[in-house]
Amino acid sequence: MTIVRQKPLKTLVQPSEILPEKHTEAERMRDVLLLIQNLINSEEATVKLILDCLYDVGSVNLINQKIRLRPLNRVMKLIARMSKPVFRVLAFNWFKKNCPQLITDWLHLQITFKGLQNIPQEIAQEVAIEAEQLQPYPVSQTESLSLEIRHLRYQVRLLTGISIVAIACLGVVFTYLS
Repeated sequence: MTIVRQKPLKTLVQPSEILPEKHTEAERMRDVLLLIQNLINSEEATVKLILDCLYDVGSVNLINQKIRLRPLNRVMKLIARMSKPVFRVLAFNWFKKNCPQLITDWLHLQITFKGLQNIPQEIAQEVAIEAEQLQPYPVSQTESLSLEIRHLRYQVRLLTGISIVAIACLGVVFTYLS
């Protein structure tokens, strides 16, 4: 995507003429906020269905990304399905409280065209800072770090297995004694 810089237009409008326009703009954006809030209140079922769909897809993707062990992965997916009603209530309250203002601000940014002028400079500054901070490791150090990571992963798997066996043994002993 190419970002084109635009030169600011010469101001032909006097500052005294801008003040009523700004007042009208603020009033109209307040109207947009109220309309969005009304839309959310009247379409509560639709918003909840959208949030449900987003939760279903997002929770599965997050669990698949973060948890690699299949048995634990399946357990976490079951927990995610069971916690969906709680998420629905919390997410709808958050959505109702925050999203009308977020949507209104985004729409206002889109129609003022001011946000587009500063974006290339901000991106260029961020990229320059990140490029300065990134210093690749030498090849030998990368290999040693890779070996260390593999060893640590092996230790985590070993400790996970040992803890599962210990918990199972403790459960068997507890049921046998009682």
